[in-house]
Amino acid sequence: MTDLATKPGADGAPDSSSGAEAATTPLPGDVTAQPPVQWAPAEPAPKKKHLWLWIGVPVALIVAGVVTASLVLIAPGTAVAGVPVGMQTAGAATDAINQRLAQTTLVLGDGGPQVTGADLGATVDAQAIADTAFADRPMWNVTQWFGEPLDAVITLDEEKATAALRDALPSAYTDPTAATVAFNGTSFAVTPAVAGSGIDLDALSGELHDAFASGAPSTTVALRESTVEPVADSAAAQKAADTANAMLANVGFYVGDERTVPIDPATAASWLTISAGANGAFTVTADPAKIQPTVDALAAAVNRAPVNGAVVTDAEGTVLETTTPGSDGRTLGDVSGVASDFAKQLGQGNAAYQLPVQVTPATMATSARMVEVNLTEQMLSMKENGAVIDSWPISSGIAESPTTVGHFTVQSHHDVQTMTSSSATDDYWNYDVPNVQWIMYYYGGEALHGVYWHNDFGNPRSHGCVGMPNYRAKQIYDWLPDGGDVWIHN
Repeated sequence: MTDLATKPGADGAPDSSSGAEAATTPLPGDVTAQPPVQWAPAEPAPKKKHLWLWIGVPVALIVAGVVTASLVLIAPGTAVAGVPVGMQTAGAATDAINQRLAQTTLVLGDGGPQVTGADLGATVDAQAIADTAFADRPMWNVTQWFGEPLDAVITLDEEKATAALRDALPSAYTDPTAATVAFNGTSFAVTPAVAGSGIDLDALSGELHDAFASGAPSTTVALRESTVEPVADSAAAQKAADTANAMLANVGFYVGDERTVPIDPATAASWLTISAGANGAFTVTADPAKIQPTVDALAAAVNRAPVNGAVVTDAEGTVLETTTPGSDGRTLGDVSGVASDFAKQLGQGNAAYQLPVQVTPATMATSARMVEVNLTEQMLSMKENGAVIDSWPISSGIAESPTTVGHFTVQSHHDVQTMTSSSATDDYWNYDVPNVQWIMYYYGGEALHGVYWHNDFGNPRSHGCVGMPNYRAKQIYDWLPDGGDVWIHN
């Protein structure tokens, strides 16, 4: 019987380091050759398993990513109007909001043309809304998940929206007529503005807002009509007309306060153009070329020689009366820039142009006048600048009622009066004389006047007045004004 081979290392088995060869050598005397016995190689010792490393590292990375994402993303379920922005950054949400608004389509009436938010120039402050959504509803705040949608205020570009709607539905628009200002032959008058009609942009903006908020890509809307006012309205036109008409009332070329060369309103109106700008404001412009012919003719109307005059004064030189009006001479200066300067001035609403002139002052002759009465000689003298120019006899007051002597001035002139006096004790002072002419009071009741009831001039005959023939009284009445000097002496 053959011995069984024993696994190296088993109990009672030979050591593998010394018995391996014996185990493979045939025994002596064994007639039947047996195949050698080979031992299986020894299995390596099992390694320790580290499965937690292979699972833990990815999980940690995932957790870190989620935490990081929760710090930059908007909470799930968040929507701005109809645009879902949950799990997006504020920048991505901004793009999504803008893109959705631009693509939102309005059908203008059943089966009508279509316009998009982009066509209408629609905008929202998407950046601010997205920033608010992230600030109020960050992903890490689970209490804000799936909250109510945030609203978005839509603004239309009025000019772009109107152009798009006109192209899409021209029949919905009637153009307004602007107010105008024109000269009617006597003044500037206004042709009133006429309003037009169009699509109500405020209402359409609301429709776009509702469509955007609903999330529907396309919505049919009912159009509302609105009044389209002209840019240049009647009130602005009337204000411009009033300004122009005020200029027509005083337009001209002036020397000081004198309107030396008035301009006919029709001529002035032909210089002016009143028009409205793009902003509806009216402006007045003047054409220098149309003004120039009038400027060329100014010299004939402006230039003049001085005219000398004369004045009456008292002894101290105070002017009492102008007997001959004088006027200064003048010569027109350089007018090369007058037309363009006046055109600018008219555009500013000022129609009084001050001309450049050189003035030659008039000479005024002075006449210092005085009436002198010599009671001793019973003579009256007219004196001018100290020289006697005429004289005649008078009748002054008698001894019982002498004429007062002294220096006086004429207080008043009266062409005719009834002179009366009464006394209960002295008949001398009882008188009533009608139709006394050319009276000049100089001191209380004493006067220079005409006498028709006697011809005894050269002798005292009055109650104190200085009497003379009527024609002589008229002579000094017209010659010596109020304030003139009267000198009465013995």
